[in-house]
Formats: sequence, structure tokens, C-alpha cells
Amino acid sequence: MGVDFGYRGERLGLPKDGPGSLASLGRRVGALCVDWALCMLIAYAFLADGSAQRAGNWALLVFLVLSLLTVGTVGSTPGKRLLGLRVVGEGGGRLSLPRVALRSVLLVLVIPAVIWDRDSRGLHDKLARAVQVRI
Repeated sequence: MGVDFGYRGERLGLPKDGPGSLASLGRRVGALCVDWALCMLIAYAFLADGSAQRAGNWALLVFLVLSLLTVGTVGSTPGKRLLGLRVVGEGGGRLSLPRVALRSVLLVLVIPAVIWDRDSRGLHDKLARAVQVRI
């Protein structure tokens, strides 16, 4: 109601735009779609014995492993890398393995990912003290 909260990411000390700024919702959803398609392809090809329903169940496990391995090592999943995003800690550094694990498990649960703060950060990122930024 007339209160100016500033731009998204200002409270976190991030720039307004350009590299290091908070990632837009569109890019984050696009990266998630790319990652999910990759996980479905892997699950269908190697784990589901030709059943699309079983592929969906296995894809969650593949997604969890993909997130743990890629965010934990290089800071971005294949979809995030393709769309120019990276997951970092609130201070700008790399996330520790326990924080990556917490973020990944909460992301697989879906509900924390659809609850956002005024910076458009999902609850999974907020609880893991993570930020998705542009690279």
C-alpha cells in the first residue's frame, strides 16, 4: 500500500540487473523444465522398463541425485547452466553439501518451492540460505 521495498534482491545486497542479480522467475521455471525433461529421459531410458508411470516415479530420484551432484559441485544444474543461472549462498559463496542436500530435498517435495518471499525466492532457497543468480 504505497510502501517501496526496493528492487528484488536489494535486501540481499545483489545488483539490480546484470550478472550477480537475482534470477527471474521465467528463467528459473525454464531451467526446472529442462532439468525435469532430462530426468524423465534418463528415468525412461534406463530405469522404468518402458513404463511412463514408473518413469515419473524414478525421475524424482534422478532429479534429486542430479541436483545434489551438480549444484553441490559446479553450482548449477544443466538447465540452470543452459539458461545462465547459478545457485550461491546468501553471501555469494558456494553452498555447503548439507545446505545443497536440504535445498534439493525441499525442492523435490514441491510445496516449499511454490511459497515465495518478496524477493521471489522459494522457501527451499530461503531455508537453505541460497540464492539463484544470473551469470
